[in-house]
Amino acid sequence: MGELRAYAALFGGRLRSATAYRTSFAVELLTNAAGTLVDVVSVFVLYRAAAYVGGFTLDEALLMTGITAFAFVLADLTVGNIDQLETYVRTGRLDAVLVRPLAVLPQLVLADLPLRKLMRLAVGLSVLALALARNDVDWTWARVLLLVTAPISGAVFFGAIFVLSAASAFWWVDSGKLGHGFTYGGRDFTSYPITVYGSWFRTLFAYGLGFGFVSYQPALTLLGRADPLGLPGWTGFLSPLVALVAVAIAAVVWRLGVRHYRSTGS
Repeated sequence: MGELRAYAALFGGRLRSATAYRTSFAVELLTNAAGTLVDVVSVFVLYRAAAYVGGFTLDEALLMTGITAFAFVLADLTVGNIDQLETYVRTGRLDAVLVRPLAVLPQLVLADLPLRKLMRLAVGLSVLALALARNDVDWTWARVLLLVTAPISGAVFFGAIFVLSAASAFWWVDSGKLGHGFTYGGRDFTSYPITVYGSWFRTLFAYGLGFGFVSYQPALTLLGRADPLGLPGWTGFLSPLVALVAVAIAAVVWRLGVRHYRSTGS
C-alpha cells in the first residue's frame, strides 16, 4: 500500500504540473490529436491512386489503421516517455531513481506522463469505430472478444517495444534513433496491409518480430477474409500470446540493463 501511495503521489504531481497552465494544456491536446489524424489521412491519400492496395480496399485497410492507431497511442500515452531513458543514463540522473525504494520502470513512466496525448487516444478510437461502421462484419462472440483484446494486446506489444528500445541505452547511450525505427516505424508498418511490403521485409517485421499480429491478422479475422499469405484464420486470435512473449523478452532485457548500469563515472 505504501508503494501504491508513492506511485499515486508521483502521478498526482505530474497531473498538476501538466495542467498548471490550462490554456497551454488545451492547445497541446488539440495539436497532438492532429498528429494521429495525419497518419490516418495518409491512408486516404494512398487510396486515391488505386482502389486496391496490396489486395485490400480502403475500408479494410482502415480497420487495420484503426486498430494500430488506438493500440499505439495507448502504449505511447502510458510508457512512451520511457525513451527519455538515454538522457537519464547519459547525465547520471538514473542514480536518483535507483536509490528510491520503488521499482525503476514505474518511476520513469510516471515521471513524465505525456497527458497532452490524451486526445490522440480519442482520435484512434474514433478511427476504429469509423472502420467498423464501414465494414460489414459478421459479428459473433469470438469476434466481439477479438475486437476488445486486439487493440489492448497491440498496446501491450507496443509498450514492450518501447521498453526494449529504451533499454538499449544501457549499452548504447545514443540508441534513440534506432529505437524509433522499431516503435514509430512499427506503428507505420502495421497501419497498412502487410502485403504491400517486400517478402523479406514482411517476414522479418511481421512474423520475425511479431508486428503482423498487431492489426493485420486480427483485422482479417474480424473481416472473415482469408489471408493472402496463407496463414489460417485462427492466427488473428494470437495477438495476446504474441504480446505476452514480447513483454517477457522486454522484462528480461530490462532487468539485464538495470544490472549492467554503472552510472556515468563522474
